[in-house]
Amino acid sequence: MPRRAVLALVGALVVLVAGLAAFRLVDRGTPLQRALELVPDGTSRAAWTDWAGVRAELGADVGEDSDAAAVDAFLADAFSRDLSSMSALGTSAGVMQEQLGISPATLDWELLAQSGDGAVEAMGVGDDGDLGALADRLLALGWTEPEEDDGVWVGGPDVLSGVGPMLTPELQHFALLGDRGVVLASDQAPFLEQVLEVVRGDADAADDLADLAGALEEPLAAAVYDGAHACEELAMSQADDDAQAEADQLVAAAGGVHPLTGFAMGLRPGGDVRGVLQVEDADDAAGDAEARAQLAAGPAPGQGGDFTDRFSVQGASSDGREITLDLRPRDGEYVLSDLTSGPVLFATC
Repeated sequence: MPRRAVLALVGALVVLVAGLAAFRLVDRGTPLQRALELVPDGTSRAAWTDWAGVRAELGADVGEDSDAAAVDAFLADAFSRDLSSMSALGTSAGVMQEQLGISPATLDWELLAQSGDGAVEAMGVGDDGDLGALADRLLALGWTEPEEDDGVWVGGPDVLSGVGPMLTPELQHFALLGDRGVVLASDQAPFLEQVLEVVRGDADAADDLADLAGALEEPLAAAVYDGAHACEELAMSQADDDAQAEADQLVAAAGGVHPLTGFAMGLRPGGDVRGVLQVEDADDAAGDAEARAQLAAGPAPGQGGDFTDRFSVQGASSDGREITLDLRPRDGEYVLSDLTSGPVLFATC
């Protein structure tokens, strides 16, 4: 083959490989997974709200032209359906709408990610979000503009308190990612700089949590924990001695369970809840699925009553290291918010 033809073929292959890589970068699974790829490795807890999905689920007619009262009414409606329990913006929504021009009434999604180093609030504004308008508002309200477009807008507690009451401290500092349609915020400017390193590809993202979250598919609201946080947050050790003793007997009768290396729970469109529990060894997952399904259909020591008073178990399965429990809440029950803090017997380590 002539040298010119070889070079042309090599060039075409390079373009093809680059194109496939770009496709993979764009098509990374669910919106929750893509959001988790923006936050640092070492994130121990993430809380997700699909605000566009919540608005559709409720048939809510709110948007950029809504006033604070309409936005607060929307949040109250979402709360009554357990759709806002994962959000960090509940008390901030009305003021955000009026002062910043973004809020749960306009956002596509929200992710609060926390670790031992700090917390970041990631907000998806979508293709229609006007980050230029947000930048103008931040500048007028007292934030200091960064030298780089994707740098940190420095505010602080005094700036935030001057904007209005009841704003979450996570809104003290901002980064505006126009090319991604994402706004980042944190109460610590140095930690926000660390998050930007992840966004730029210079530091590792929370890939383990992103992988785990994939089994939730596309929840309206969700919590995703690493193993250490799950085993602390959901632990039966939070219950009194009598409840712990009852829990030990129930776990033994179910055949025992293995420690968790990850936990995720999401509220799906239509109202069902899915729990995903990850164990260290795939060989243990099938047995744990059976045992944990049995525990989820019995007494709830530490919480009172039976789990069946709150939900029914619709299915239990395992795939690799992951155990999936599909739950159907009883009318009026707040299953997602109840089962993402302990003690939760069927999520015991």
